[in-house]
Amino acid sequence: MNKFDKAYLKMAQEWAKLSYCKRKQVGALIVKDRMIISDGYNGTPSGFENCCENEEGKTHWYVLHAEANAILKLAASTQSAKGATLYLTLSPCKECSKLILQAGITRLVYINEYSDEDGISFLKNHGIEIEQISDCELKK
Repeated sequence: MNKFDKAYLKMAQEWAKLSYCKRKQVGALIVKDRMIISDGYNGTPSGFENCCENEEGKTHWYVLHAEANAILKLAASTQSAKGATLYLTLSPCKECSKLILQAGITRLVYINEYSDEDGISFLKNHGIEIEQISDCELKK
């Protein structure tokens, strides 16, 4: 872990706080050549009511994950994620891992584990460099 990894993860944690989701707040930063080229947090699509969960507390199917939002935001810009590092507060689900690979991101640094590890396994099997930095390590 280098000092930049730590700093970007702390920024991703701050970004997560912008989410309106109650169950989980997730933040993402895409960094290339030590420059933040995109950011995102989980939430509803633009124009939707900022309510991520139903009455039972389950997340609505249409809620966008933080990394999907960051990649989509990048797609609307002139920047490219090829060779970039993705910083996430929560490891990606299998759906988002496809987007990460397709976007050309080559490195992933995250804090917490998602409920299933299929996304991480998929990325490892496709040569993406992966590093987990615990919350305890971040606080040092």
